[in-house]
Amino acid sequence: MPTTNQPELATEWFDGRSPRPRRALLRCEGRELIVRLPEDQEPGDRRYLLRGIRWPERRSHGLRHTELPDGSLIQHADAREWDAWAQSNGLLESTVVGWMQSWRGAVGAMVATVVFLAAAWFWGVPLLSTAIAHSIPHSVEASIGEASLKQLRALFLKPSELPESQQAKLRQGFAALVQNAYPEGDAPPWQLSFHKSKALGANAFALPGGQIVITDELVNMLDDVPDATLGILAHELGHVEHRHGLDLLVRASLVSAVVGVVIGDASGFLATVPATLATQAYSRDAERQSDAQAAHMLHASGISPAVMATFFERLQDNEVSTGDGTARSRKPSAEPGGEEVSASLPIAISSHPDHAERIRYFRNWTPSGDDADWRAQ
Repeated sequence: MPTTNQPELATEWFDGRSPRPRRALLRCEGRELIVRLPEDQEPGDRRYLLRGIRWPERRSHGLRHTELPDGSLIQHADAREWDAWAQSNGLLESTVVGWMQSWRGAVGAMVATVVFLAAAWFWGVPLLSTAIAHSIPHSVEASIGEASLKQLRALFLKPSELPESQQAKLRQGFAALVQNAYPEGDAPPWQLSFHKSKALGANAFALPGGQIVITDELVNMLDDVPDATLGILAHELGHVEHRHGLDLLVRASLVSAVVGVVIGDASGFLATVPATLATQAYSRDAERQSDAQAAHMLHASGISPAVMATFFERLQDNEVSTGDGTARSRKPSAEPGGEEVSASLPIAISSHPDHAERIRYFRNWTPSGDDADWRAQ
């Protein structure tokens, strides 16, 4: 609280109309600032409530500018003199200004900012993206998946060369697997498509809205163990069930996704889908969730989840580490002694390098007492 009857400060006052300053004396009385001008210029005092005045922030150098409610201005050249007068009248700086003037406060604020951003990235963004992903209407999710598949076809996918009879057999087998796992008919919507892809090799992935893609190369690799192929498709249905693909896109383009949902124009967001899918990967929790779904779906159809270990063992034998956290298919090269390394989408099942852990999981999997709640895992 400012005190009363403090010494006056000689300074310069501008009326807000003329560029010429006038000499003035300042003093504080209670909750008011008194500005006294020379009697020959303006008789009487100008009074301003302290709370309505815009006080200057303390700096090492420079003038002190104080803006008054009526548009007039006080300008004081001697910064130290002004600061001493302000302090003697109890015109204390705000806590924020005090922090700005203190290197300890600045360092503390920087550390707090880093901690906040880290917490938001590791906990806030995942929670928010999951909430947004599960609130987006299925019609919007389906349109995102269709646009994604259309653009990925132009980039990586070619028409399948598998016989129609082989494709139909896998569709029927997967439909039966889904029916056994969802006897109430509440399975998430899905649509299976077969594609040949030299770039992706033996691969499978799910897009938002239920688009599931499997390559000819993967079907041929598991031709002698079709149950493993069904398990892979069940794994991808797990991504669809838990909307992992949409969660992935929202995390990578959170602002664009929110804008698209709120204003109804998702064109900008859809344009980023291929690049997002090509640079982001499911979290380990998402992969474990989908692996658990695959195991339960296979078990519901009387198929041992251990069949999935065969797939990961073969995948492990046919992959080479790239050193950047992903794994890519190793194929014979046209050049003697060389090898060709193909592209790999992080959303695809063959791009996850933790095969040994997953082999152990499926070989050791046993039904638990809470099997009725497997979809909520």
